[in-house]
Amino acid sequence: MTGSAQLASGERVLLFDRKDRRYVITLAAGAEFHSHTGIVAHDAIIAAGEGGRVRTTGNAEYTIMRPTLSDFVVKMPRGAQVIYPKDLGAILMLADVSPGARVFESGVGSGALSMTLLRAGADVVGYEIREDFRNRAIGNIESFLGADAFDRYRVELRDAYDGIDESGFDRMVLDLPEPWQVAPHAVDAMRPGGILVAYTPSVAQVMQLRAALQRLPFTMIATLEVLHRGWYVEGEAVRPDHRMVAHTAFLTHARLLAGPGPERPVAAGDKSGH
Repeated sequence: MTGSAQLASGERVLLFDRKDRRYVITLAAGAEFHSHTGIVAHDAIIAAGEGGRVRTTGNAEYTIMRPTLSDFVVKMPRGAQVIYPKDLGAILMLADVSPGARVFESGVGSGALSMTLLRAGADVVGYEIREDFRNRAIGNIESFLGADAFDRYRVELRDAYDGIDESGFDRMVLDLPEPWQVAPHAVDAMRPGGILVAYTPSVAQVMQLRAALQRLPFTMIATLEVLHRGWYVEGEAVRPDHRMVAHTAFLTHARLLAGPGPERPVAAGDKSGH
């Protein structure tokens, strides 16, 4: 239960060892967790509680924690490639997502972005063209956030390229191969001042999206990427990790103006588009 170290059957926990190998499991009375280090009973994990430790039959030690959203996103069942936690955090800030914000999302994929938006308190409408992705996203969201999340979440089997039926959205977050096809629909679907954020892996996608946004009533257009480099710290041995989560995608964001877009050509290097 949230706010208590006590664990119960049906809860999800994160187990990690001294080498930081991580496992997310759902507790069930009488069940067992098996790994290359041996077996540990779920009942022993429940008895130890969050922050406690258990040992396997092979004498390996696991520490017990409830998983964070970041832990769950990395380990959850997926059909599509998920957006990495480093980008999910940046999207929340760039889109300025807050409780009660109405957010349009497309495509939904495995639900990582949806549950991040919902966890931040937004009301989310998603369009997804693949039924298997929609069903997986719904299952992942219910598994992590519970059924109450669906009071603020609806996902439709729709193609955003064909248009968006609703209007008055505060924010729009796109994870699509061709977000520039949705940009014209965003003009009618979002309120003035609304923020659009698009997640695109390639430079070519960024170029086409920026060109489309500059032809439309958008301003404050900018593109960035987030690089995540950890550090090794062991006594006096301190250095950057040999590996890092580098390029995953570019994040392009813009704000919607009231009225028509810019009338003059956009000069090179002009980020505002007006």
